[in-house]
Amino acid sequence: MRKLLAATLGILSAVGGFVDVGDLVAASQAGARFGMAHSWVLLLGVVAICAYAEMAGRIAAVTGRAVFDLIRERLGARVALLNLVASYVVTVVTLAAELGGVALAVRLATGVPYLIWVPVAGAAVWLVLWRMRFPVMERVFGLAGLALVVFAVALFWLPTDWAALGHSAVSGGQAGQGWGAYWFVAVALFASTVSPYEVFFFSSGGVEERWGTADLADARFSVLVGFPIGGFLALALIATATVVLRPAGLTVTGLEQVAHPVVLAFGGLGLAIAALAFFAVTFGAALETGLSAAYAAAQYFGWQWGKRVSPREATRFHTVLLVSVLLGVLLLLTAIDPVALTEYMLIISAVALPLTYLPILVVANDRTYLGDRVNGPWLNTLAAALLLVILAASIVAIPLAIGTRMGQ
Repeated sequence: MRKLLAATLGILSAVGGFVDVGDLVAASQAGARFGMAHSWVLLLGVVAICAYAEMAGRIAAVTGRAVFDLIRERLGARVALLNLVASYVVTVVTLAAELGGVALAVRLATGVPYLIWVPVAGAAVWLVLWRMRFPVMERVFGLAGLALVVFAVALFWLPTDWAALGHSAVSGGQAGQGWGAYWFVAVALFASTVSPYEVFFFSSGGVEERWGTADLADARFSVLVGFPIGGFLALALIATATVVLRPAGLTVTGLEQVAHPVVLAFGGLGLAIAALAFFAVTFGAALETGLSAAYAAAQYFGWQWGKRVSPREATRFHTVLLVSVLLGVLLLLTAIDPVALTEYMLIISAVALPLTYLPILVVANDRTYLGDRVNGPWLNTLAAALLLVILAASIVAIPLAIGTRMGQ
């Protein structure tokens, strides 16, 4: 039980990265358009985020310091400032999309227009970040996000042709859609899987929970349980869309279509569970992105930070939190579509990925910080190969977005 509770940090990190509001739609859209043909992207993404989160968690446990703190010290203020600006912009806009996702989830349950719920969502996220203790926060929202397992259950309840489902993973699901759109979706899904704020949140959370070298096993357990769970939930979204939406020729434009397979399987009860799951994962992602934005800024400037520190002792950290949430709310009140906003930010995130993952690899091999806990040869080989994939995704993201008009 202790190990299962320890995994909740990984679960909260994972549900925020794999199945936030944009990914709920993107994963379902991938299934509706391409069947299971993008399953390999999720598998690759799970391997990548596990490898780099393990490094980030190990850095936090051995040094007692978060990744962004060491990036500034190891690579210098100028390089770290570029990283900070890029990650803060991406993270705050993603926070806006997650707040929109919370509002959309409440609209799904109540029918009340989502813009009315946007300020309420912002206030609720701020109150949780202000008042709720970190362990309680990660366990409540990390575990509540597991309600998305209803999509996996729906696969068994629906008349699923398992042979056809498996065949769609290897049968060239791009047929009729075009290779450009296929690769655009692949890059977007990969970027959502290895979002930079995930590792910032995970390593900073380790510092919040005061990990030491004795906690390395629990940190690895958290990675190896939490992040694969996120990947499994995203895969379930793709699979249910493949079974229900693809044969009907339906497209996905909002959470109503995402929930359709579960509603078809379980009726009103399915809708209620789906709305709860959507609320949990988007609210958890909003907490994660809000904290990640403040963590990065505070660690760069050397401010006192963390939820274990009283707001009076970490005034600037909590000010950045508040400002980030307010910026997210103001952006949504322009009536911009939060789903489309997140999809655009996935492409921008893909471009910025090397700025996050290369420094982690550098620090994880520095004996000055980690002594004999540096990466072994096998992990370095894997991480280097994954870094090449990350670099390739960053290079092709914008050309694909322009060439396919955002995957159309």
